[in-house]
Amino acid sequence: MKIRGYRRPDGEIGIRNHVVVLPAVLCANETARRIADQVKGVVVLPHAGGCTCGEDVARTERVMAALGSHPNVAGALVLGLGCENCDSKTVAQEIASRCPWKPLEQITIQETGVTNAIRQGAEIVDEMVRKASAHSPTEVELDGLTLALECGGSDATSGLAANPALGFAVDRLIGAGGSAMFSETPEAIGTAHILTRRAANDQVAQRIQEIIDRAQERMVPRLAPGEHFLTGGNAAGGLTTLEEKSLGCICKTGSTRITEVVEYGIRPERKGLTFVDGPGFDVPSLTGMVAAGAQIVAFTTGKGSPVGYPIVPVIKITGNPNTHERLEEIIDVNAATITRGEREIDEVGEEIFQEVLAVCGGKQTKAEAFGFADFSISTIAGAYAGV
Repeated sequence: MKIRGYRRPDGEIGIRNHVVVLPAVLCANETARRIADQVKGVVVLPHAGGCTCGEDVARTERVMAALGSHPNVAGALVLGLGCENCDSKTVAQEIASRCPWKPLEQITIQETGVTNAIRQGAEIVDEMVRKASAHSPTEVELDGLTLALECGGSDATSGLAANPALGFAVDRLIGAGGSAMFSETPEAIGTAHILTRRAANDQVAQRIQEIIDRAQERMVPRLAPGEHFLTGGNAAGGLTTLEEKSLGCICKTGSTRITEVVEYGIRPERKGLTFVDGPGFDVPSLTGMVAAGAQIVAFTTGKGSPVGYPIVPVIKITGNPNTHERLEEIIDVNAATITRGEREIDEVGEEIFQEVLAVCGGKQTKAEAFGFADFSISTIAGAYAGV
């Protein structure tokens, strides 16, 4: 099966053609925004990290390098302050080693000055946009596509309608040669016995059990007396326990074998369905999967969420009729027809699959139309603070 995409010199497939400014640290965010604001078509990935310690420094550098070398990115400017722990020059070097074909520059504010950094940065990304505009999408094989799976603002309809329909689409995608990945490890608590049965081998099953156990061990001590794992919106939407939420959550993964388990932001080595160990918070969860190589996201939401992402399109799906009525402007696929008894799961699942293909072909998602570009990186210290 074919899709439309940008074939990169290294053989990878992009379905968008972004030029990005990557600030290495929180303190460079505003300067990065000033650069991006001056050139149409440039996106910025501001985040709250960069001066973290220990393992989080390596994680931030690794994730930023992965995003700069992402196939949806046609050019990257790495912007450092100069005194941060996350070294912008290291990030740039890693991007260059992964993608020697990609236009890439690095600026350090403390060496250049703020005004000069903004001026030089704008000139650099303007030239990158010109080069990126010269590339056109072509017909490429579907087997180069990876779909990230996310759910946020979940309610009872998520597990009953939207997630099972997405699961059908995932099975269709993988059956056609594509790949998918899911994350939100805290939202797999209570489902290890189901997920391990779907593991491709004993090693994968052991890793699934390990990361779920680790998530539970990290989360429980954080709870105050009387506190639970559900948000107020989850409870108001009809969910009563984390296990109930988790059972609905994993429906979006379909029924195929889980071929691999990887750490946050690490590229899988195998095609098929991958479990990316990551937080339950929506935006940093997306970052872990996008850094792992996903070029597109399918995001189910019962209560409604306008979340988008800077470098990948986000398809929004709801199974809640009220949410669709109130927030149709941000919903791409209406799975509430399942809840109403008007359509079957496989019918809506096929619609989701076709929507994925259409978005790969250039169709704009509702989140893209709004310009929503949410971004954050999960730290090890905060990765399991909530679901």
